Amino acid sequence: MSDSSTRRRLTEYEIQVQDLQAYVRSLEAETVHLRKKLEDTPKDFMVIENKLREANRQLVQAFNQNEKLVNALYEAREQITALKEEVDKLCAPPSTYGVYLSVNEDGTVNILAQGRKVKVNLHPALKVETLKPGQ
Repeated sequence: MSDSSTRRRLTEYEIQVQDLQAYVRSLEAETVHLRKKLEDTPKDFMVIENKLREANRQLVQAFNQNEKLVNALYEAREQITALKEEVDKLCAPPSTYGVYLSVNEDGTVNILAQGRKVKVNLHPALKVETLKPGQ
């Protein structure tokens, strides 16, 4: 073996050693990174777990508040309906009652209402034959 061939081989080995050392350093760096990640994982898990608990608590609160609002809306609807009925009653024209006097030839009847004689149509459900003066 010649001296130049030995040097060339030695140079090749040195290059391979340097490459292997660089590879070992990268593996060591990756190992450090993975160990750090492994240490941080339980902390991250706890943070996420706490966030989940908080989100669930907020969800329960929102659900309860929604229930209260739904009940309040139903109560308000019932109150509005009752008030509308009361307003309708208050806005209705007054009922006028009259006393039957007599029947006319055209099918209308004469009544006495509020001290005045008035000619009105008879409701279809009422029959003239059943009425008596003074009713």
